[in-house]
Amino acid sequence: MYAITGISGQVGGAVARALLGAGHAVRAVVRSADKGAPWATLGCEIAIATNTDVAAMTKAFSGVEGVFVLMPPTYDPEPGYPVTIEANAAVRAALLAAQPPKVVVLSTVGAHLKQENLLNNLKMTEESLGDLPLPIAFLRAAWFMENASWDLAAAKTGVIPSFLQPLDHAIGMVATEDIGRTAADLLRETWTGARVVELEGPRHYSANDIGASFAAAFGHAVRMEPVPRDQWEALFRSQGAKNPIPRIQMLDGFNDGWMVFEGGSVESRKGQTTLEQALKALVTASS
Repeated sequence: MYAITGISGQVGGAVARALLGAGHAVRAVVRSADKGAPWATLGCEIAIATNTDVAAMTKAFSGVEGVFVLMPPTYDPEPGYPVTIEANAAVRAALLAAQPPKVVVLSTVGAHLKQENLLNNLKMTEESLGDLPLPIAFLRAAWFMENASWDLAAAKTGVIPSFLQPLDHAIGMVATEDIGRTAADLLRETWTGARVVELEGPRHYSANDIGASFAAAFGHAVRMEPVPRDQWEALFRSQGAKNPIPRIQMLDGFNDGWMVFEGGSVESRKGQTTLEQALKALVTASS
């Protein structure tokens, strides 16, 4: 049996489906019984725990073959990332107490970088959990193709405001299903100590590629329109963000070309899902 956190989201759900499809038992770690109900119908064992409840997480992580850890995304963090620090400490304590045979943690492209940006929260997670005395793998994923779900409504109108710029600048992207399959594969592997695995899709894609993929899926023209950089902060604040600077720094990293994988001797894998396939699936699901 494998314990899966974040199972209600895209990546955690993909991990669980991959394991269930391969005939493995899954323990769904959820915040409430309601969140677990759909997975209970699929035969999963349900464990209720928040990511700050050490006792509940310890119980959820005990007696399993492996644990998948997904820290909740933080789009508008308080300065210093106090929520991340609290969650990291709790997850670390639970893993130490439970001592599962192996752990796979979802991380991100750029987790090795020193530059300030939104993805520093997962850099902090790697630093918090990396010296645990058990086999642990950090799966650093590229930009999610499914981030384009935020653009579905705009794509229907034919014009998508883009923060990825220049529009022809290609970056690494990966589908959440490929992340899930890779995490499930890692959970079934054997290793010692800490390891890092970097994952991206079959090729790099640009904002223009997003527009073209939506155009193909919807059957009408879709144009990407860059949002002027000097308008970002005011726009994000108007949308409710209290601390938009880390998000802006992250976007700058992708656009300026420094938000990249570590490379070198770090393990690297490729997903098979194309951007066209991922966005077609988004459009089909929204119909």
